[in-house]
Amino acid sequence: MIKFICYPKCTTCKKAKSWLDDNNIEYELRDIKLNNPTLEELTAWYKLSGLPLKRFFNTSGLLYKSLDLKNKLPEMNEEEMLKLLATDGMLVKRPLLIGDDFVLVGFKETEWRAKVNM
Repeated sequence: MIKFICYPKCTTCKKAKSWLDDNNIEYELRDIKLNNPTLEELTAWYKLSGLPLKRFFNTSGLLYKSLDLKNKLPEMNEEEMLKLLATDGMLVKRPLLIGDDFVLVGFKETEWRAKVNM
């Protein structure tokens, strides 16, 4: 089953959830703030996604800005970045849609439609 990882108060996550529901796509809902992704999960998703690791960071979030990660990330290696992401779900870009063979970061309807074979 597809995993839908979101922050329920996020407007983009609400839009993505509505899209999933409107298209009758079954998913397992997970609140990223209550159930933060583990280091192991993040590592696996990163590898499966084929995306640059920076794409997994919520660059518009308050925590990202307060930690000055814009300036710190370029100095960090992948392991350090993954460990940092695993410390707080609010650092992670959302929503995440995770299937057996794909990981989507953020909501782009055309990407999601292609991956859930609509």
